[in-house]
Amino acid sequence: METFFARVTWQEILFGAFCFVILIQLFYYGWFFSRLAFFKSAPKEKSQQHPVSVIICAKDEAGKLAANLPGSLVQSYPSTHEIIVVNHTSQDDTRYLLEELKKTFKDLHIVNLQQDAIGIPGKKYPLSVGIKEAKYEIVLLTDADCVPASEFWIEKMQEAYRDGIEVVLGYGAYHKKPGILNKLIRFETFHAALQYFSYALAGTPYMGVGRNLSYKKELFFRNKGFSSINHLPGGDDDLFINKVANHKNTAIVVDPETFTLSEAKKTFGAWFNQKARHYSAARFYKFKHKFLLGLYSFTQFCLYPLFVLSILYYNWAFALIAFAVRFLAQALIYFKTMKKLNEKDLFAWWWLLDLWMFLYYLIFVPALWKKPRPSWN
Repeated sequence: METFFARVTWQEILFGAFCFVILIQLFYYGWFFSRLAFFKSAPKEKSQQHPVSVIICAKDEAGKLAANLPGSLVQSYPSTHEIIVVNHTSQDDTRYLLEELKKTFKDLHIVNLQQDAIGIPGKKYPLSVGIKEAKYEIVLLTDADCVPASEFWIEKMQEAYRDGIEVVLGYGAYHKKPGILNKLIRFETFHAALQYFSYALAGTPYMGVGRNLSYKKELFFRNKGFSSINHLPGGDDDLFINKVANHKNTAIVVDPETFTLSEAKKTFGAWFNQKARHYSAARFYKFKHKFLLGLYSFTQFCLYPLFVLSILYYNWAFALIAFAVRFLAQALIYFKTMKKLNEKDLFAWWWLLDLWMFLYYLIFVPALWKKPRPSWN
């Protein structure tokens, strides 16, 4: 054994590390991400129309509500439902806008909050009030800057509630606009969805996004709402789902008619602040989720440096063969999942966007330890 290790060169160790990283990446693509790529919704055994309470929290977002709220108010859902807008200490024209809309849309329920809750930063307080005010067991959450992609959003999201299901994860996409930043933001959003949808299908759900998320009131109150995370600015979506979701009670919906759409940030700085706030909550995930997510991110980060070093110092042909195996597997998974999530225009750029993820981790990983700002909108 000592003789063997004495004969192993550092170049061989380098290439071995590269191959090991490739194998780990292939494991994630084969075991997790392929589940979303080849996912097919179970056929409906029977038609169902549960009463639904849609909840939207808003703070000084009159313009966004004027543009997006009608998309929720005109949903084609014949069963009982309501649209609750929690106006959280807004100083703009939000209140007057909602009162005008109320004259036309009788299903609109307005909750005006005049003050913040001491010691509860973020939107957990207004969201908790909205859930408490909800008349119906199923609550469907979105944001003031989001609009449903179709008039069947409510109907198709609630159809996922079969026996035992208490959590339904949806996709919160961004409007497609020209420019590199828009593509970077949409690819990161797609990449995050690829993970949380696939993990849920593998029986390990770990998060959802508040732009398009549904769960039952009884689940919320059974787990004492946000009490365990009230001191954190974020986490009303991902940390709560991380706590309550499991392999038996969680379903996903990837029908394009159930997506929500919002405007992507216009500047890199604004996007950085948004992602820093989101990633600051990740350190509070369960250990198994932090391990799985961390191992995937670490191997993805190491991939390209090890690839270049293996070409330079070991054997370029072997390095290319190993890289090509991962490249082809990734291309297949990305093609099918981008098509499924209506992001297929990104496929032509996926290899460059994948390379961008190396820089992405350098930029955003420090946010895991950075103290987030207390604001939520």
